[in-house]
Amino acid sequence: MEFDGQAGEQTPAEPSGIVKDEAFYQREAQTAFEEADFEKALRSYAKVLEFNPQSAGAWTAQVRMLIELDQYDEANVWADQALERFPREADLLAAKAVVLARRGEMQNALAHSDAAVGENGTSPYVWLARGDILLMARETLADYCIDKALMHAPGDWGAAWQAGRIRSRHGQFAQALRPLQKAVEWNPSHWVPWLELGRCQDSLGLAGAAEKSFTQARMLNPHCRAAADALARLASRSTGDRLKEWWRRLT
Repeated sequence: MEFDGQAGEQTPAEPSGIVKDEAFYQREAQTAFEEADFEKALRSYAKVLEFNPQSAGAWTAQVRMLIELDQYDEANVWADQALERFPREADLLAAKAVVLARRGEMQNALAHSDAAVGENGTSPYVWLARGDILLMARETLADYCIDKALMHAPGDWGAAWQAGRIRSRHGQFAQALRPLQKAVEWNPSHWVPWLELGRCQDSLGLAGAAEKSFTQARMLNPHCRAAADALARLASRSTGDRLKEWWRRLT
């Protein structure tokens, strides 16, 4: 999609009085991201760019959503197009670095990450991205980078949630617990961090804790299919264990 033309005209207000303008789609995109609905967030950020093609944040977010959806080739194309417009945008450079690392271009990824840090060394995403890349490279400095990201985002549940997801993606479930626990502490009324915490606990074999986290996620969002499915799996596993124990005693 091209964004070089004029920004889209403001959509007329709906009967409810809601105006679907740039601010509307920005809010919609942010909410979708925080609910881990990356496809919806991608579509909404595209709408933001229709209104404002000069939004560096929306361009960067498009790249990040494509990364979340594992669409690295498309993310790479978007990142290159965006960097032509915003060559010194720190978070965009960081997102490009992650794309390159996922594509196996580690040296180029580190160079872009270095550039991102040089442009804005206080951006939480810059440090989260660097931590992600260093985990891929099996570098011990990854811990320092992820901790630094959270230091620059005190009380930010979203940053803690992302840190936990990065750890989990690399199989570091024990290390993911702390940031995910921080995420639910800082925003206990949001179902997403509870869901991610439950997944992490389940991966560690902490069935009781995982059940509590999944239950909390479902209470906060009764329509959360992922939490319902996770609880069903835990219940099935528990029933299977009881049956095995019963059969062991019989034999």
